[in-house]
Amino acid sequence: MKVSIVTSLYRSAPYLPEFYRRAKAAALAVAADYEFVLVDDGSPDESFAAAAALRAADDRVTVVQLSRNFGQHKAMMTGLAHATGELVFLLDCDLEELPEWLTEFHAQLVAENADVVYGVQERRKGGAWERASGGLFYRLLGRLSNVAIPPNQTTCRLMTREYVAALVAHREREVFMAGLWAATGFRQVPRPVRKLSKGSSGYTFRKRLTIAVDSITSFSTTPLRYIFFAGVAVLAVSVFAAAAAVVNWVSGSVQAGWTSLIASVWFLGGLILFAQGVTAIYLGKVLSEVKQRPYTVVRRTLAGLRAAAERRAA
Repeated sequence: MKVSIVTSLYRSAPYLPEFYRRAKAAALAVAADYEFVLVDDGSPDESFAAAAALRAADDRVTVVQLSRNFGQHKAMMTGLAHATGELVFLLDCDLEELPEWLTEFHAQLVAENADVVYGVQERRKGGAWERASGGLFYRLLGRLSNVAIPPNQTTCRLMTREYVAALVAHREREVFMAGLWAATGFRQVPRPVRKLSKGSSGYTFRKRLTIAVDSITSFSTTPLRYIFFAGVAVLAVSVFAAAAAVVNWVSGSVQAGWTSLIASVWFLGGLILFAQGVTAIYLGKVLSEVKQRPYTVVRRTLAGLRAAAERRAA
């Protein structure tokens, strides 16, 4: 049996040698053979050079260099597409997720006859704001999404070849991994883990907000239904308001009304712009899918003769 260890690289040069050493030891503890698939996601540091050095020393290492930075999720999907092992271990290489978890995940995978064992944080790492915003995001996503997405899951997961093949069969251009993991199905079981923290996250508030909008609009049409119901509610209020105005006109009573009128105009204008914005996001996603552009572009692939032969055979 062979285990494929897949990770994406972005500012990962300081961690890569230790990650390789520890992940290799963990892989050999559960399987007779292993391979590494390292995807350089347009990293601005020396990550590619560090990965190339590992490849030169180990014929089981494959390095995939993307033409630019496409984002972690798309880089991970590219790495999974290159993996050939019967089991695939996906994780971040910054050592916040421990490579040694592989042995624990493998034991649970076998014991429960599962297709996926994924890590779930016992307690979200980071400060109060990061924990609160993360919890809010998953609660909102759980209410709006069409698939059940487990909260506080980590990147780290051990997957069977059958599951990975089904996962990479998705061809959508807007990649949200947590949604795709859940939507693929199969038997998936969680494992509580404690993720380390090596400093501030590279995900800014703006980036987190963008991911939240993309994830909700990728896996739910609920916001469109909410817009419809909001329109119905506003229409009903306007009918009652019109009826009240007619009654007041007939009775001869005079209303000041300017403040409420302006407030109503601003409210309805904002509601219209919000509805148009949400609709535009969905239309933009349709445009992205219709273009059928690849979600990543591979600049070059460095693979040893053995790895290349196994990939052709697969």
